[in-house]
Amino acid sequence: MSKQDGMKDGMTYAPVGKAAPVVAPGEFAFAAIGLDHGHIYGMCNGLREAGATLKWVYDPDPAKVKEFCSQYPEVRAADSEERILEDPEVKLVAGAAIPSDRCALGLRVMRSGKDYITDKAPFTTLGQLELAREAVRETGRKYAVYYSERLHVESALFAQQLVQDGAIGRVLQVIGLGPHRLNASSRPDWFFRKEKYGGILCDIGSHQAEQFLTFTGARDARVAASKVANYRHKEAYPELEDFGDFTLIGDNGATGYFRVDWFTPDGLGTWGDGRMILLGTDGTIELRKYIDIARERTRDHVFLVNHEGEHYFPVHGKVGFPYFGQLIRDCMDRTETAMTQEHAFKAAEISLMAQALAVRVE
Repeated sequence: MSKQDGMKDGMTYAPVGKAAPVVAPGEFAFAAIGLDHGHIYGMCNGLREAGATLKWVYDPDPAKVKEFCSQYPEVRAADSEERILEDPEVKLVAGAAIPSDRCALGLRVMRSGKDYITDKAPFTTLGQLELAREAVRETGRKYAVYYSERLHVESALFAQQLVQDGAIGRVLQVIGLGPHRLNASSRPDWFFRKEKYGGILCDIGSHQAEQFLTFTGARDARVAASKVANYRHKEAYPELEDFGDFTLIGDNGATGYFRVDWFTPDGLGTWGDGRMILLGTDGTIELRKYIDIARERTRDHVFLVNHEGEHYFPVHGKVGFPYFGQLIRDCMDRTETAMTQEHAFKAAEISLMAQALAVRVE
């Protein structure tokens, strides 16, 4: 399966957008370290489309490096991580290491004087989060997080603009559904090790926490309730959590309910029927992100109902992915337009708290 589509498997989902460079050729070089998750391709696609130059790649597994180089022929394979960290031309390192290793990689990157973007989940423990916060304060570097279910989904970006324009008034509640296809036979061993992946709410739940903060405008939230379960896979994968949900109350009074799971049936034409419903004081927005089941195999369907009427927006290919260009400019200009550091960390903190407080359902 091409790393450029991945519609049957979320682990290889790597959207391709239109070129929208914000820098001149060769002006901003970045590297990839850690190829354990296919989202590294989504990050690299977005950065390259925004004009960044992919200079280096490193992973201890030669097979992963070979496959990566086949996708990006211009990249050079480094013989060590140090080769990249010592290169003054590299301004940003993108990583998709095993989740439990992502923080340590980020600390090394920032202490080498470079900015860092990691796949979600950026941490598997609250202790790692505190280490990263301290390193950001010490080094002044960025620890960015690829929350792809908003940043690389045009329907979510379009909905964000509708909310900012006041289309549904104040957002009171967000309901997020994040089902994923398991494809267990294609998953690496670490995927099934709780210490490595951190738990289902820590992992794919982090997408939901980030979107709650974005759509409601809350700066913080407390976990009112959360639960996890291993309903179907106890014998084969005893450390897997195949179901989880959590409820949030934002510091601005907004609420949210989020469910994530590994139960996408084989008959669905994509890796998960990701949906989101926003309730506002003056209307509602529904997102059907990856498919409109039994109707359209296309992505990015947005439905708006407000005082003016009922509206449908098919936005695939019409919005683009501005985050990557904004991140590049933030790295160069030392600004925070793409996403604030506190927002990135707070989304991770909320999902980690939901994981830590979760009731185990048997």
